[in-house]
Amino acid sequence: MDAPAVTREPRDDALLGLLGEWLRSRRWFPAKGVAADLSCVGGLTLVDPLDEADVRIVFVRTVAPGVDTVLQVPVTLRATGGDHAERTIGVLPVDEPFAQDAVVAGARTDVLDGAGDPAFLRAWLAAAQGPGAEVEPERAQVLTGEQSNTSVLLPGSGRAGAGSAILKVFRALAPGANPDVDVPRALADAGWENVPRPLAWLEATWPSGTSTVKGHLGVVSEFVPGARDGFALACAMAGRGEPFADLARELGEVVAGMHAALARALPVATPQLGADRAGELARALRERFGWAVAAVPELGRYADGVAALAAGTQAVREPPVPQRVHGDLHLGQVLRGHDRWYVLDFEGEPLAPIAARTRPDLALRDVAGMLRSIDYAAAVGGAGGSGGAGDGAERTWTPAEADLAWAAQGRAALLDGYLHGTPVDDDAAILLRALELDKALYEAVYEARNRPHWLGIPLAALDRLLPQPSDPTTEVRP
Repeated sequence: MDAPAVTREPRDDALLGLLGEWLRSRRWFPAKGVAADLSCVGGLTLVDPLDEADVRIVFVRTVAPGVDTVLQVPVTLRATGGDHAERTIGVLPVDEPFAQDAVVAGARTDVLDGAGDPAFLRAWLAAAQGPGAEVEPERAQVLTGEQSNTSVLLPGSGRAGAGSAILKVFRALAPGANPDVDVPRALADAGWENVPRPLAWLEATWPSGTSTVKGHLGVVSEFVPGARDGFALACAMAGRGEPFADLARELGEVVAGMHAALARALPVATPQLGADRAGELARALRERFGWAVAAVPELGRYADGVAALAAGTQAVREPPVPQRVHGDLHLGQVLRGHDRWYVLDFEGEPLAPIAARTRPDLALRDVAGMLRSIDYAAAVGGAGGSGGAGDGAERTWTPAEADLAWAAQGRAALLDGYLHGTPVDDDAAILLRALELDKALYEAVYEARNRPHWLGIPLAALDRLLPQPSDPTTEVRP
C-alpha cells in the first residue's frame, strides 16, 4: 500500500487556529516555555469504517530556538449536537473537546482529540500496513506519563482480552523509516523473541521545504499483559533491600542477545566512525567534560581523572567495530513479563534526525546506559533509606552503603550476564568506563539544572569511575 499523501484544505488552517493553545500545553510539545511559530503544512484524511466522524491528522510545523519539526495531531470532527459527553473520548476530559461548537470550514463542529477516539483508531487500523491486530477500539485507553509520543492500549477481541496491542502515535515526525518500527520488525523477523512484535504501521508523505518526504506516523505492537516497567521493578526491589543481581544477570544476557540479533538483522557495511575510532571516542569524552564543567563548575575537580581516562581511551588499539544498537537503553526501556525481559522503545531522541538515531555505535554504550540506570534505581528506590526521591520529597540525596552495595551487585551481575561469565578485558573496561562517564557527565548537567537534590547520584558515579587526586589508582570498578 502506498503511503497516503498530505493535502491542503481550508479546514486545516481553521483547525490549527483552534488547536494552538491546547498544543502548547501538551507534554509532547517540543518548545515549552519559549516562543514558537506554528504553521499548518497540510492534513491527512482517514476513513472511519463506521462513518461516525470525520478523521483528520493535522501536520503542524513548529519552529522555535533549537526546534524545527513537524508534529502529528490527530483529530475527529463531529457535527455539533447530541449528547456531547458520550462522544468525547481520549486524553482530554469527556466534557472538554478542543473547541466545542466551533466553526470549521463553514460548519459548526466539535473538534475532539483523536488519539483515544474509536473513530480515529478504526480509521488508522484500516489504513495501516502489516499483519494487523484483532482489537476493540471502542475499549481503547490512552496511557499517561509519556513525554514524547502518545500510546493507546487496544484491548484484544479474544477471550479475556487476548491479543491486546499498543498503538504508539509518533508526535514529532521525521523523514525516513522510524527505528521504532523497522528495528523491532527486523529483530522479530530474525527470530529474537524479547521484543514485542509489530503488528501494523502507517506511513505518509508530507511537504518539507520545496520537496516531499515520507516517514512513519505510528506503529501497533503486541501488548505484554501483566508486565512491569524495569525501572519501577528495580526501584521497588531496592527499597525492600531485595537483591536485583539474578534479574540483572538475565537482563545482561538479553542485551547481549539483542546485540547479536541486531548484528545479524541489520548488518553494518562499513564502520561509521573513522579509522581512529579510539581517538574519536577520547575527543568526544573531552568535549563532553568541557561542556559539563561549563554548566556545573564543581565538576572541575575531576579534570585530571577525565584527562587520564581520555588518554587511556585513546590508547586502545582495537576498539570494537560499531554496529546497530538500541541507543537509549536503560531500565525504563525494558519490561518484565512472562518470566522474561522485553526490550522496547527503539525510537531514540524524537527530535533528532533519523540518520543520527540509526547511526552505528559501540554496543558497550547500551551496556553503560544500563549500568547507570541500576545506580539510579538504587538511589531512587533507596536500598539504604537514603533516597528522598522515592517518596517525591526534594531531600538532597547522599549515598548510603546499602545503596552502593546493592548497585554494585546489580552492575556486576549485568556485566556477568552480558559477557557470559567472561572477565572484562582491559580495553573493554576502559571503553566501558569512558562510556559510563560520558553518561554520568550528561546526568550531572541535567540534575544540576532540573533536580539539584539528585546531583549526588551522578557525582557518586564520577567518584567511582575516576581516580581522585589523593588516590592515584586506576583500578576499574564497573
